[in-house]
Amino acid sequence: MRRLLLLLVGALVLAACSDDGSGPATQPTEPTASPPTTSPSETPSPTPTPPPLAWGPTQAEYDEAARIVSDLSVERQAGQVIVARYAGLEPPVDLIAELGLGGVILMGDNVESPEQVSRASAAIQEAGAGDYPVIVGIDQEGGSVARIREPATEFPAYMTLGASRDTAMATDAARASGEELRAMGLTMVFAPDADVTTGPDDPTIGSRSASSDPALVADIVSASLAGYAESGIVAVAKHFPGHGSVPADSHEELPVQSAGLDELRARDFVPFQAAVAAGAEAVMVAHIDVEAVDPGVPSSLSPAVIGLLRDELGFDGVVVTDAQDMAAISDGYGSGAAAVRSLAAGADIVLMPADPRAAHQAIVDAVASGELPAQRLAEAAIRGIALMLHQAAAGAPPDPGVVGSNGGLSYEESLAGVTVVAGACEGPLVGDTVQVVGGTDLDRARFTEAAQAAGLTVGSSGEVVRLLGGTDSGAGDVVVALDTPYALGASDARVRIALYGRTPGAFRALVDVLRGAAPAAGMLPVLVDGVEQQGCPG
Repeated sequence: MRRLLLLLVGALVLAACSDDGSGPATQPTEPTASPPTTSPSETPSPTPTPPPLAWGPTQAEYDEAARIVSDLSVERQAGQVIVARYAGLEPPVDLIAELGLGGVILMGDNVESPEQVSRASAAIQEAGAGDYPVIVGIDQEGGSVARIREPATEFPAYMTLGASRDTAMATDAARASGEELRAMGLTMVFAPDADVTTGPDDPTIGSRSASSDPALVADIVSASLAGYAESGIVAVAKHFPGHGSVPADSHEELPVQSAGLDELRARDFVPFQAAVAAGAEAVMVAHIDVEAVDPGVPSSLSPAVIGLLRDELGFDGVVVTDAQDMAAISDGYGSGAAAVRSLAAGADIVLMPADPRAAHQAIVDAVASGELPAQRLAEAAIRGIALMLHQAAAGAPPDPGVVGSNGGLSYEESLAGVTVVAGACEGPLVGDTVQVVGGTDLDRARFTEAAQAAGLTVGSSGEVVRLLGGTDSGAGDVVVALDTPYALGASDARVRIALYGRTPGAFRALVDVLRGAAPAAGMLPVLVDGVEQQGCPG
């Protein structure tokens, strides 16, 4: 209802704006409730502080965002809805200032060290020079998707939390990660991953998902959102309508979702519905062809799919597209057409257009031609600015000394998720000397460091510990899956362990389980064919 009223009021206000769309558009605020009336004999009570909107900002922050946008030209509004990527270590301060970009995202090639990230973040904010923070976003899910690694704390893959079933740990880990990111100047994290993985045929999400159980994913995602909120960083739940149940990678092609709407509601939508109920501030929409809803159209460009998120799930917050330089979009649409279509469909932030200038110009031209209603652009800009005003209200970021201070928590997270699917649940699983094979050079180095620190000898004799980095199996006395656990089903090793991570803390947890110093309490969060023992319940 709030969204409907917003749009109705918007139409009335914008009718008074310039016909050519080139002037600033005054955008409505979301309606506030009328104050309660009192009888003459009653003493009026103090006016209560308006509660936050369902997705984070307060009414005052939303109203301030609307005021700011009303003073922006269409050109500046168009820049506000773009979050661009850039190459190298030097941030694109000139582009931010020129286009009035809403923000940038840091990728691996933009990161050298925590100190360098802090300097880049400060330069980005200075280039914005507005009354609200610029979005400085990053993919920092943990596991294989983490742009900043040591000396910052590395957290294991999200599936670790599904294995532990520990929602309190999910909150703690998200809070700690968010605090480290904020200490480096980041304002937005593209996490948590709310996808439900459907098994080894899921080529994209895998261990980035907490589980194949929708209810478990929902619980972990909701807990993570609470932790991120406590840290003061904006979290973006992703990838609606669910990327874990399609057999293709949208980085490489447009995946086709063949499941019916009822199946999607019972599986893929469940964590997103929980995220909305938990007050999610932003949701990322994937590039997926949902045949039952809008066949042939990527969901990030589809009014029907985004409409499900808005109307059926009741989400009023910021809708972010997945990266528009991915093949699912770039192979079929130019930067300009994709940006315009995503905004027209209901998205609020265009993430990583292949050509930011082309996307910006296309948005401006589309408003001038009427292809993109001026009120739709203004609405998107208001949502983004309101969210960043809300982020600024979190106060000063933590001291830089917090970066890298959560190694103990990362270890505890991994230890709670270690899953033994073959072998004893207690006591030493190896002798005093082991050999380590498989994995990468870094995997073996980290295992060796953890083993030696715990008093195990790593050499050319003793039991063989084989590290599995992917889906291929291999021989050994102990076989350890560092990512998804599916390969364990094809192994005949006497001890088989799912670790869900290759961080220093994960290897320390593995060593403690191997030498009997700590129990393995995790349970498989996904179905693994060929495995009878699901773990060692505590």
